[in-house]
Amino acid sequence: MSAQNSKGIQTLLDAEREAQKIVQKGILWFGQVVSRNYFLTIPKPENDARNEAQKEVEEYRKQKDEEFKKFEKEHTSGNKKAEEEANQDAEEKLKEIKNAGSKTGDQVIEELMRVVTDVKPEVPDRIAVPQNA
Repeated sequence: MSAQNSKGIQTLLDAEREAQKIVQKGILWFGQVVSRNYFLTIPKPENDARNEAQKEVEEYRKQKDEEFKKFEKEHTSGNKKAEEEANQDAEEKLKEIKNAGSKTGDQVIEELMRVVTDVKPEVPDRIAVPQNA
């Protein structure tokens, strides 16, 4: 019986050694994989803080942009109405000016031509006129 026991114990010891070799190979392989990807998989604390701060800044910027757009939308509607009214008033004034120009435009041109072509030289009051002339 002692031979059988020693043979069984020897088989168990061999199996245990083989299992240890397999485990050792797995640890080595896993260690190589981990060492290659270590810097890629484990973020540095400073990068985390920087990334979080950047995210907070972006969120704050988005929030302020939305607030500004809302404010702009509320306050520009009155400006649009005032702008439309001003445009209507300007167009009405232009129509009045065009109507007045079409009615009296020919008379104005004739008067201008008469004044330009009929020259009547006069001596200004500041200049003394000699009485011998």
